[in-house]
Amino acid sequence: MIEIYNTLSGHKEAFQPIEEGKVRMYVCGPTVYNYIHIGNARPMIVFDTVRRYMEYKGYQVNYVSNFTDVDDKIISKAMEEGVPAAEISARYIAECKKDMEGMNIKPATHTPLATNEIDGMIEMIQTLIDKGYAYEAEGTVYFSTRKFAGYGKLSKKNIEELEAGKRIAVEEKKKDALDFVLWKPKKPGEPAWPSPWGEGRPGWHIECSVMSRKYLGDEIDIHAGGEDLIFPHHENEIAQSEAANGKQFSRYWMHNAFLNINHKKMSKSLNNFFTVREISEKYDLQVLRFFMLSAHYRSPLNFSEELMESSANALERIINACDGLRDAAAAGTAGAVPEEVRANAAAYLKKYEAAMEDDFNTADALAAVFELVKYANILLKEGISAETAHLLLEHIETMCGICGIKTKRSAQVLDEEIERLIAERQQARKEKNFRRADEIRDLLSAQGIILEDTREGVKWKKA
Repeated sequence: MIEIYNTLSGHKEAFQPIEEGKVRMYVCGPTVYNYIHIGNARPMIVFDTVRRYMEYKGYQVNYVSNFTDVDDKIISKAMEEGVPAAEISARYIAECKKDMEGMNIKPATHTPLATNEIDGMIEMIQTLIDKGYAYEAEGTVYFSTRKFAGYGKLSKKNIEELEAGKRIAVEEKKKDALDFVLWKPKKPGEPAWPSPWGEGRPGWHIECSVMSRKYLGDEIDIHAGGEDLIFPHHENEIAQSEAANGKQFSRYWMHNAFLNINHKKMSKSLNNFFTVREISEKYDLQVLRFFMLSAHYRSPLNFSEELMESSANALERIINACDGLRDAAAAGTAGAVPEEVRANAAAYLKKYEAAMEDDFNTADALAAVFELVKYANILLKEGISAETAHLLLEHIETMCGICGIKTKRSAQVLDEEIERLIAERQQARKEKNFRRADEIRDLLSAQGIILEDTREGVKWKKA
């Protein structure tokens, strides 16, 4: 039984979907005005892994993750470059998808764009006005927070606490400091759409309520995102959706904790701000994915070069073990899988599943993977049959696959000089010039390239 920590209730709950065998899941996506940063990457990786485990357990998952493609930051970037806002958002949606592919994020079932859903937003806003939850003031439409009795139930904030920190600016026409914007009037140079309240564009919060309803229905199973979205974004989504639809919006709310850089909050001013693209210049993004899953998603995670190196080494141990098992499986030595090995492999998989079903504890799940890897390495040294190697490999690949971790080495391009040296060494061996072959091996080793002579030919890996 899968248990999920529900932010709404404040404790773990057994997962019971609305519809048997199906999961309706919405994850807030990025605002696309630049390359995504590693803080964006954490929820992408975490909730992709949740989805993968649900699918492994046999659920049909309708996974929706949006792109916010109209926003003050996008407009500012467009003005800075002297291009339409749509050009900025299209450019960075494409770049985001490249980074997501590098992190092995499965494409969502639906990836709606805010600008394609304006009609739905206008419709929901009008419904809220008709029901008395919203009002228009000189072209701006506000949600009347006090009209929604459950406001604050997700963030555990009460109206009095919120009121103490709010003030109405002189230019605002809202009736209450706690009211938030559903529709804002057009400003010079900004993109705008026609509406019953004049030309303008939607507020940020309304888009997710509308897209969730369109692609998943009035009620969903899981709504997820970073903990920075709990208030006000998710709190406002609940108010809008439940006021408009008259039903509970989401059964389970999942939030990942913050990512820190060298124990400090990521910030451009501190010069510790990293994009996923920058990380990809030094590491395979599989390393970043492994790093993100090395801690429980609700625990703060500290990013540092030392921890990334540690993750790279850990991932290498898994890949090396899988390479060894593939070689043993290809060797063709016949022999039934010993019952003890079969039972032990099943026990490691069960331990992995138990960790995942305990609120998706990927840290403990990966620990189970390494226990199986260690066990497999011991057996490889002793010598195993092809069937045994295949069974162990299958279990490791299943466990890693759920976490979105690839067990095959990424294709790597050697520079021409290294390729030439490998070819020269092969020729030296054919000519029985073993002294020169050893010299080349040592030379490549000094450059971090390790050669392995196998039945299938020369294989190499980075040290």
